[in-house]
Amino acid sequence: MASKDADPSLGYLTRKDTEVKLPRPTRVKNKTPAPIQITAEQILREARERQEAEIRPPKQKITDPTELADYRLRKRKEFEDLIRRVRWNQSVWIKYAQWEESQKDFNRARSVWERALEVDYRNHTLWLKYAEVEMKNKFINHARNVWDRAVTLLPRVDQLWYKYIHMEEMLGNVAGARQIFERWMSWMPDQQGWLSYIKFELRYNEVERARAIYERFVQCHPKVGAWIRYAKFEMKNGEIVRARNVYERAVEKLADEEDAEQLFVAFAEFEERCKETERARCIYKFALDHIPKGSAEDLYRKFVAFEKQYGDKEGIEDAIVGKRRFQYEDEVRKNPLNYDAWFDYIRLEESVGSKGRIREVYERAIANVPPAEEKRYWQRYIYLWINYALYEELDAGDMERTRDVY
Repeated sequence: MASKDADPSLGYLTRKDTEVKLPRPTRVKNKTPAPIQITAEQILREARERQEAEIRPPKQKITDPTELADYRLRKRKEFEDLIRRVRWNQSVWIKYAQWEESQKDFNRARSVWERALEVDYRNHTLWLKYAEVEMKNKFINHARNVWDRAVTLLPRVDQLWYKYIHMEEMLGNVAGARQIFERWMSWMPDQQGWLSYIKFELRYNEVERARAIYERFVQCHPKVGAWIRYAKFEMKNGEIVRARNVYERAVEKLADEEDAEQLFVAFAEFEERCKETERARCIYKFALDHIPKGSAEDLYRKFVAFEKQYGDKEGIEDAIVGKRRFQYEDEVRKNPLNYDAWFDYIRLEESVGSKGRIREVYERAIANVPPAEEKRYWQRYIYLWINYALYEELDAGDMERTRDVY
């Protein structure tokens, strides 16, 4: 019978033998609240008070070389076992190397760093920490060796170059630092790298060298910001002719760029500072003719302010008309069928009195034919033609053109 009920997974025992019998839950007869309530805070406080003190192993003091050797052997075994398990974890390698350093065993520490780099040489943090250890312990040539290998293998990590150069500069090896900068610049880094090189040369009053670097900088990064920095550098050194030359070259190269407005404003402000108001006015006018209306808002504002400060009545009126012209251009660009905007624009041009511009605006306005045959669209449009014919007849007095318009 017993063999019949026996479970093969339980040996010779039956299920009945292995059942756990729990006591029957007692029914609560009195459900009224207790006179003294216990809060959760009280339970936690009592638990904390009754907690036993934490048992910590006693501190060991190493007193003789044999004990020290044992301790070192044990620690090394721990680190090696850990590395065998998580070889890819860089923090384990770093702790191991730093522990070897704390034991003043620099050859072993170096060995650990080198093994770590074999696992992952692309990790620039390892290189930084390795070199910092060498520097901290005044092994300068070792540190140089580490930095040199780091920048050769990871030339795109700017931090490695900065730290290497900083070390050489701290040691007073200016020629060495310059050589490293030159190696770095051959990789054409971002703007910040070039500017650091320029600042380095200026720290040692090497203005000519800085100028030569600026020349290479604007060739490597032909951006508006780079040219403006170069011109400001020349201005700071009192080289007004050179600064003007830089601006002129920049305008030749970048007049059609998106951020050319910034360049023209800087050039005009430079001429303004040099008391060359006529030159500044010419730059503003040239810029307003060349830059698309949509991206010349700042330029118009600066030009109006300039004319208010230096211009005569006519110049100020011209500037204000230019600003309003810019606004109308913006409106008709957004909605070419807004005939009221075209009427206002034409009225503005007629008040200025430039025949060529008036005719140009009329021609552009009448080119926007209403999209549907409904009368309400054509009502406003037909007045453009009537006004155009009346202008040619009464204001321009050109009967031939009036006949053409009709």
